[in-house]
Amino acid sequence: MSTETQSVRVLLLDDEPANLHLRTAILRKHGYHCIPASTIEEATEVFNNIDIAVLDYHLGSGQFGTEVASDLRRRRPHVPIIILSATLERHFGGAEDMHLLKGYSSVDDLLAALSALEAKRRGSPVVVDARDFFYSRISLALGTDVLVQIFDDHGVWLHCNDAAAEYLGQPRDWFPGRCVFDEMPTLMRDWRDVLRTVALTRETYIDRTRRGLLALPKTGELNITWSVLAFPITLHDNRSGVVLTARILERTSPLCA
Repeated sequence: MSTETQSVRVLLLDDEPANLHLRTAILRKHGYHCIPASTIEEATEVFNNIDIAVLDYHLGSGQFGTEVASDLRRRRPHVPIIILSATLERHFGGAEDMHLLKGYSSVDDLLAALSALEAKRRGSPVVVDARDFFYSRISLALGTDVLVQIFDDHGVWLHCNDAAAEYLGQPRDWFPGRCVFDEMPTLMRDWRDVLRTVALTRETYIDRTRRGLLALPKTGELNITWSVLAFPITLHDNRSGVVLTARILERTSPLCA
């Protein structure tokens, strides 16, 4: 751990003692100097002694971390702010630099956010690439047993979850940036029209047949009924894209087919 990272002072505000203790211990283990606070008053007192603020959204008694974020932004505009919450609400998108969803955002996500935001503490502009975080949360919400692929309107992969990557026979990091129609012209049946239509019309495509994803079924798939769903999404750069999901609805014994 570098001296620079060890010197970073992180305000942790959380009204739950157990959460505050655990998060403090984890960040200290990774070299951060943590300043814990359980009330808005305690947090406000240390504003001048911090480099980054990590604020819980719900603080109890009708108080919210966003209030602290707004006060901190007025008093020390260059201090990066991360809001942690258990729900995604319309109130976000204010003074905070980043929002992480508790229960879905891991310790690694918080550490990565802190590392990325350290540049702002040094007075440099910050560009945080949150694409994988954004798309992986969509995949997580749909379920680990569902094959999830996210494309732009030209069939270029933005994301592929573990289940889909295993099914298609490539590691997950192989997919982003590649075009499905160039890489798998005969393997995946022609999704070109479906992806293009869903992206442009913002309508949803549903297919519950034995066709599945592939032009030719894999070994043992002749008696599988798939549920394939393609629905529109606004991508990280505001273009239209498509989430393509697939899961097995039913397996039928060959003797019963």
